[in-house]
Amino acid sequence: MADAQRVEIGFEGGQVISTRLGEADLKDLRSSLEQGGWFDLHTEEGTIALYLGKVQFVRVESGEHRVGFGG
Repeated sequence: MADAQRVEIGFEGGQVISTRLGEADLKDLRSSLEQGGWFDLHTEEGTIALYLGKVQFVRVESGEHRVGFGG
């Protein structure tokens, strides 16, 4: 997954999963969110079974890397 991006998935209750996803897997996740139910998310670390009805947000890393202080 050379094109993998850092993605955080937040759930009801405050739990967050942070992982790296390829573009195709991220697209599959986003298109499946409206359907709800169970979804097998394929990541660099392995497969995660998610219940999409409890997902509150998906945050995708912007790609900008900053070093040091300030903006």
